Amino acid sequence: MLPLHFIQTRLTRRPVLGAIGLTALLGALPAQAQTAAKPDKVSMDDLMAANALSDVVLGGADAKVTIVEYASMTCTHCARFHEEVYPALKAKYIDTNKIKFILREFPLDPLATAGFMLARCAGSDEKRTALVDLMFSQQKSWAFVDKPIEALLNLSKQAGFTQEAFEACLKNQSLYEGINKIRDRASEKFGVDATPTFYINGQRRSGEMSIDELDKAITPLLAP
Repeated sequence: MLPLHFIQTRLTRRPVLGAIGLTALLGALPAQAQTAAKPDKVSMDDLMAANALSDVVLGGADAKVTIVEYASMTCTHCARFHEEVYPALKAKYIDTNKIKFILREFPLDPLATAGFMLARCAGSDEKRTALVDLMFSQQKSWAFVDKPIEALLNLSKQAGFTQEAFEACLKNQSLYEGINKIRDRASEKFGVDATPTFYINGQRRSGEMSIDELDKAITPLLAP
């Protein structure tokens, strides 16, 4: 699990995409909001209150169980969860509409912010989800390389981006601010300071979860 103050050493070389570098596209990551206390349980009204950007909801809209995951696109633990555990969660609970699943942006560095921005620019909710899945599955090929922005462009082209659309998305100031407002609210309101952090009907669980752990948390909540 990566803490919010994770040192961004992989960005120190300032990789470039033509004449446009990551700093020019995004600027520095805004100073983090002051982290609140970390309650084990938060109210669903607070958790599901409107955010700066609308949630992308998967599964049953009226499901008895809601899982909210705060993740970072450059978090290796998040990528491992989405590669190794999420498919089983999706097949067993999301695709059957037994739960409602929401992934919210909690970028730990500017590159993660860029990834989330591109996912939001991909188009429909389905395309946003597909690009998030692709970025997690290919994380090593773009997040931990000498020229991550060039690698991210190449990956985004698989989702239909042109270079012009790619650069326009990463210059979208309102989108940039919206993603960071989601992160700041989670930090200020719920005390989120690391990824992944899950809320299962408001119950906080930090760190990776196995499908067995998820089963144990979800099953009692589905009982009549």
